[in-house]
Amino acid sequence: MIKRIIATLLMFLTVGSIACKKNGTTPEPMPSNSSLYFPPVSGSEWQTLTPASLGWNEAQLNDLYSFLQSRNTKAFILLKNGKIVSERYFGSFTADSLWYWASAGKTMTAMLVGIAQQEGLLNINTRSSTYLGRGWTSLPVLQEDRITIRHQLTMTTGLDDAGADDDCTTPACLTFKAEPGSRWAYHNAPYTLLDKVVENATGLSYNLYFQQKIRNRIGMNGLWVKNNFNNVYFSNARSMARFGLLMLNKGIWEQTPILNDSNYFNAQINSSQTINPSYGYLTWLNGKSTFMAPIFQTVFPGMLVPNAPADMYCALGKDDQKIYVVPSQKLVVIRLGQSSGTPALALSGFDNELWGRLKTIIGF
Repeated sequence: MIKRIIATLLMFLTVGSIACKKNGTTPEPMPSNSSLYFPPVSGSEWQTLTPASLGWNEAQLNDLYSFLQSRNTKAFILLKNGKIVSERYFGSFTADSLWYWASAGKTMTAMLVGIAQQEGLLNINTRSSTYLGRGWTSLPVLQEDRITIRHQLTMTTGLDDAGADDDCTTPACLTFKAEPGSRWAYHNAPYTLLDKVVENATGLSYNLYFQQKIRNRIGMNGLWVKNNFNNVYFSNARSMARFGLLMLNKGIWEQTPILNDSNYFNAQINSSQTINPSYGYLTWLNGKSTFMAPIFQTVFPGMLVPNAPADMYCALGKDDQKIYVVPSQKLVVIRLGQSSGTPALALSGFDNELWGRLKTIIGF
C-alpha cells in the first residue's frame, strides 16, 4: 500500500519551490528570530554546522547512527539554529525519497486551522456542525452542537473511541461517550474531520489550501493522500525539517508570517486542557507533571520524555515518525522510518531512548 501511494505521489507531486505571491490581505512581516537560519524557499541549498564547532561528542554521534539504523530508521535530520548538523539516510532511502508522516501531520493541521481562523474564515469556539452540517455524528442535535472545533483540536470531543475502527468518520461510528471537554482520548476520526471543517470554511480543497498557506511558502514538497478514512501527509525528510523550523520560530518563516496569531500559536504549544496537560492543539508537550497516551485512559506521572528538555514540543506519528522542537536549545530533530520495534503508536519508548543519546551528544 505505501509503495503504491509513493509511486502515485511521484507522478503527481508538485514540489513547492515557489513561494506564493502576496495578496492585498497579507499582513506586514513580523520580526523573525534573527539568530535562526532559514534555507531558501527554492533549491537545495541549506547551510550546515559541524558537530565539532558546537563542541558535541562526535564519537557518541557516530554511535547514534548505528542505533538509528538498528531501529529501522530511514531518515534522520538534526538542526541547530536552523542549520543542518546531521543528515543521514539509511538503506536505499535518499534525500528525495518520500515517506508518510502518520499522526505527525496532526500538528500541521492544527496550524492550518489557526491560519483559517486568523483569516476570519472560522472560529475554533464555533460548533463543528456549522462546518460539517447537522448529523455528522449519531448524537441528538443538541448534544452534537456542544462539540466545537476546539474539542477536535484537543482530543476532547467526548465521542467514543472504543469502536471497531477509531478512524471511521461516518456518523454511525461517532457515538456518545462523555460530555465534550470532560474526557481526553486520542481519537483519529474527529481529528480527520478537521479537513472537512477547513474545506467548508475556505471553499478550497484541503491540499490546495495547505499548499497556498504553508507548503509553498516555506519550500516544502509533499501531498495529503486519502488512505481509507485517514488523510496522510507524504514528503521528503527535509520538508519535515522545514515545518519543524517553522514551529521553532513560532509560525514565522524568516520575515514571512505564516501563522502570525501569537495567541493561537502559544495555545497550540501549551496545555489545551487539564485532563492531559501534555497535549496542546494536536501537539505533544514535554515538561508536564503527568501525561496520557494513545489508547489508554491511564494518567501516567512525570514528563512525556524525561531525557529531553522540558520545553520540547513534538509532532509524533505511528511507527515513530517524529518532529521534535526544543526552543531552549534551538533544535529541530526529525526521524522517519518504520517502527523502531516498540509499540507502533504515536508515543513510544523510542522517544526517551533517542533523547538519552542526544543528551550525551549535545550536553544539555
